[in-house]
Amino acid sequence: MADPKKSRSYRDAGVDIDAGDALVEAIKPFAKATARAGTAAGLGGFGALFDLKAAGYRDPILVATTDGVGTKLKIAIAANQHDTIGIDLVAMCVNDLVVQGAEPLFFLDYFATGKLAVAQATAIVKGIATACGAVGCALIGGETAEMPGMYAAGDYDLAGFAVGAVERGQVLDGTTVAAGDVILGLESDGLHSNGFSLVRRVIEDAAMSYAAAAPFAPSHSLGAELLRPTRLYVKPCLAALKAGGVKAYAHITGGGLVENVPRVLPDGLAAEIDAAMWTLPPVFAWLARTGSIAPAELARTFNCGIGMVAIAAPTQADAVGRVLTAAGERVRRIGCIVEAAGEPTVHLVNLERAWPG
Repeated sequence: MADPKKSRSYRDAGVDIDAGDALVEAIKPFAKATARAGTAAGLGGFGALFDLKAAGYRDPILVATTDGVGTKLKIAIAANQHDTIGIDLVAMCVNDLVVQGAEPLFFLDYFATGKLAVAQATAIVKGIATACGAVGCALIGGETAEMPGMYAAGDYDLAGFAVGAVERGQVLDGTTVAAGDVILGLESDGLHSNGFSLVRRVIEDAAMSYAAAAPFAPSHSLGAELLRPTRLYVKPCLAALKAGGVKAYAHITGGGLVENVPRVLPDGLAAEIDAAMWTLPPVFAWLARTGSIAPAELARTFNCGIGMVAIAAPTQADAVGRVLTAAGERVRRIGCIVEAAGEPTVHLVNLERAWPG
């Protein structure tokens, strides 16, 4: 029985307010470095302000997204590598914004854990700030939740929230996509942030260690290779939009090309994509062999080397490709839009020939 005369504190219950305060102080410089036109307040207030007029918008439509990084977190925790997972968090949100033609304006994060480790949390937020700075998005706030008993020792969870804007009449919605249009694939930087429950199962079944050399990249550890952050496509995609010719973008996340490309196509159209038009990156080929993953399952679980798709008219596809390439993307012409009955779909051709079974 508890001693009724003993004084209790929040720290006794497992929550360290001082650690939370230390984290806020540690991350303030990172957030400050992401300030951009329109930012109206720093960290610490009850809410964050953003001035759309100061950001240069006349008649904006706001676009909002939220996402996480799934069970990739489990690998970051197991490998004790936390400096890039924040980049993933931002990328998963802002890459979705640019698909609708929106410029990312500001970002908020949610970090939850059982016991706050200030150094770990600082590394995570520094990654978030790095990614925000890379895409011109202000880190204007967030929430750190220390919840004893909710998470196992060492575990944490992340969620991100991004808001962007696009001028009225310039929203990219895919309605102008037509049969004959060209599909351009922008290469990925690896797994990005999808399919990690399957990845972890393959590794567990193979009894492999994240500290061991990656079989498909022996100069790096398996953990480091799997934790390569999601590529940030925002600046190149905005540059191509500004130059003109882009009819639609599709961010290739969970569901792969098979499920994401149809989301930006009108009814009566299909995307015919040739899997032989790019080389399946080694990490995916290794997963397919080691986990006995069939090509069709690989295609609907992972990005398989294409992290973003751009659709353009045949007369403008080369110009769009040049702008994206000049902005640092590795671009492949991977297919075309064709007429089809019913709802939009994807036809993946040469799949069995191009990818290992």
